[in-house]
Amino acid sequence: MTDELLSGRYRLGEVIGRGGMSSVYTATDVNLGRDVALKLFAPQSADADELRRQQAEIELLATLNHPSLVTLFDAGTDTRVPEEPRPFLTMELVEGQDLRTRIRHSPLPLDEVAVVGAGVADALAYVHSLGIVHRDIKPANILLVPVRPGEPLRPKLTDFGIARLVDGTRLTATGTMVGTAAYLSPEQSRGADLGPASDIYSLGLVLLECIKGELEYPGSAVESAVARLHRAPAIPDSVPAEWAQLIRAMTALDPLDRPSAPDIEVALRHALVSPGSLPGILAEERTRVLPAPPARPPRFSPAEAGPGTASAPLAGPSAQAAPLTAAIAASPAPAGRGPGARAGHVLDPDAVTVPRADHRSLASRAAGRFRLVRRRNQVLLTLLLLALVTGAVAAAVALAAPEPPAVVPYPAVTGDLGQHLQELQKSVEP
Repeated sequence: MTDELLSGRYRLGEVIGRGGMSSVYTATDVNLGRDVALKLFAPQSADADELRRQQAEIELLATLNHPSLVTLFDAGTDTRVPEEPRPFLTMELVEGQDLRTRIRHSPLPLDEVAVVGAGVADALAYVHSLGIVHRDIKPANILLVPVRPGEPLRPKLTDFGIARLVDGTRLTATGTMVGTAAYLSPEQSRGADLGPASDIYSLGLVLLECIKGELEYPGSAVESAVARLHRAPAIPDSVPAEWAQLIRAMTALDPLDRPSAPDIEVALRHALVSPGSLPGILAEERTRVLPAPPARPPRFSPAEAGPGTASAPLAGPSAQAAPLTAAIAASPAPAGRGPGARAGHVLDPDAVTVPRADHRSLASRAAGRFRLVRRRNQVLLTLLLLALVTGAVAAAVALAAPEPPAVVPYPAVTGDLGQHLQELQKSVEP
């Protein structure tokens, strides 16, 4: 089978990765003459969840296009064994190593951690904006690509095999925990609904592992999943305070307390240019409380105020509330109500209404109402006003201009020429 072309165009090479559901090979596209990475899934089974998961990866990868994501070239089904059809994906072949291999060699310096974190945060900001949650952020799914000699390696995020759309149908059975146990978010370990904050938590554990060089929650799947519910990640004292604050925020137990992917990217981009490779401060989004509008005193007539109440206008903001309250309390109860009845507003057509405190002119009130109108209506009203003004000016100019004479007088001409001019004048008259 290794000599037979897969799908008539791909010649398989060596295995470069293997997981529970698929294996990744180097391959050659004989039609285009280029090397690719071919991900060959396990033979199709009767498990409907697994089939949907495989199809979901193909559909998701086909729609994604970002420099920090592995590019998908082709997808199909391997039918070399008719009884066992196997879906496959062909992607760009990334020359380099994954982050897991890099961490096993040695912990990463802070400037390299900033490059990896900023690149992955940029990719997550892109997929989260499309409503996609990766759900399996771990070092093995972060590939490191050399760009130029002497520069840090650029990360590329791969393996959306268990990704899901936010608010979409789950790709796994109810109660099934999907993801690598050492990097699960607390809500993942509880089997709760997931959002973009779940990827942020996993990325925080990845960055902490890059700095420490070891797993934060080792052990079996159950031990690792339960441990994060009982203790926060332990950050060494040698880690700078800015990095410790960022990782604590990313690994907060409550998903609502974690920063978003764009905020993390901005903080880590700051670390790329700061002398000590320190991330920037995360912006705190506080809920703004708008001030309440000033209370306007109620209007009442002198008949309501009762004896002893002045009929002068109500004062502005400097007026005290006590005299006004006393005046209302001293007003007699309307007919039909007892002494304890609440005083209401009595409309008296003969009463003189107390004027308002602000004596604005008609022009200022009209300008205020004009500002409240929507912008489109303002434009229409402005054009209508200009048209009216232009028409009025044109009418005034037309009325001021002298009327031309009804008949243009000709100079007196005698002889035959004069007779012809008179005949011409008579012919053009109505």
